Amino acid sequence: MMISKNILIGVLIGSASILSSNSLIAGNEDRAGSAGSSELNINPWSRGAGMGTAGLASMNGLESMFFNVAGLSYTEGTEMAFSRSNWMGQAADISLNAFGLAKKLGETGAMGISISSFNFGDIPITTTELPEGGLGNYSPSAVNITMGYSKRFSPSISGGLALKMVSQQMTNIRTQGVALDAGIRYVTGENDQIKFAISLRNVGPPMRYRGDGLSQEIQNLDTELLLNMEHRSAGYELPSQLNIGGAYDFIFNETSILTAALTYTANSFTRDQWRLGFEYKLNSDKVHVAFRAGYVYESNIISNENRATALTGPSGGVSIDFPFGDNGTKVGLDYAIRTSVLGLIHTVGAKIHYRRKIIFNKKN
Repeated sequence: MMISKNILIGVLIGSASILSSNSLIAGNEDRAGSAGSSELNINPWSRGAGMGTAGLASMNGLESMFFNVAGLSYTEGTEMAFSRSNWMGQAADISLNAFGLAKKLGETGAMGISISSFNFGDIPITTTELPEGGLGNYSPSAVNITMGYSKRFSPSISGGLALKMVSQQMTNIRTQGVALDAGIRYVTGENDQIKFAISLRNVGPPMRYRGDGLSQEIQNLDTELLLNMEHRSAGYELPSQLNIGGAYDFIFNETSILTAALTYTANSFTRDQWRLGFEYKLNSDKVHVAFRAGYVYESNIISNENRATALTGPSGGVSIDFPFGDNGTKVGLDYAIRTSVLGLIHTVGAKIHYRRKIIFNKKN
């Protein structure tokens, strides 16, 4: 799967023009609530979430597939990651699970796949005749599968594309769709400490629910025959985003680096957001430790009456990477916390990073 730089830039510019011409960008509040599949904008990974998902220009490897697939090209060796979140706090009883795999291809490319799944628990079945339930339970689910490819076209420029498959279903109704992500990153500075990036996310055709749950049996009064009538559901658009951001690495020494990141997110169907994040890394010969903090701001986010999101802004996290064995494998443990009006959201994760070491045996 090869992607030229001109094709990638054309996709970004063309998609941005389409979005702008349809008034989908710039926080169009008149369209708020009319999009679907909003779980596409929920970051399931702990490292990015700890920074408030501000690392558009700085996040590398597998986790970068969520916000800017261009960072996937910085994958070294093979990465495999898992994460689990108690979405919206303990009281909501919603779990968000994610799994991903990324592998370096050649000298400048990388390919990855990630799967995120929401489990909403068991919900009692109710009808107009039995509004209190008693008919059993049903379990809705939402699954997103992302496949991405990224390439470094030069030491300064990288870009990538990602294809998403979106699926939601319950007992007797379901929907499927596809979406496209594209991203570019530019790196400069004597030590590559200055980074800029732009990404388009969730660009795709409208989706529509289908299934037996939209049908109803009615009786023809003239013939007394039972007829099956199917209701047509209204289509909905995906929650497209345009993201522009930058990052700067304050390199104190070889073992101590502070990254500051700022990202502007233009949402199609809700308010625009500013994301500010920090990551402080302490690296030794064996153990790497990172501390993260972030804040997501949008209009009226601190107002209980006018807030348009359940998330209240602050986030934080920590991760520890340590070697496992003598073959270059590293194991990482991650934790992130986000705040919401319903409770604290905890995300725990683990990452296995395999980078094969080549050992030369000197023969006498």
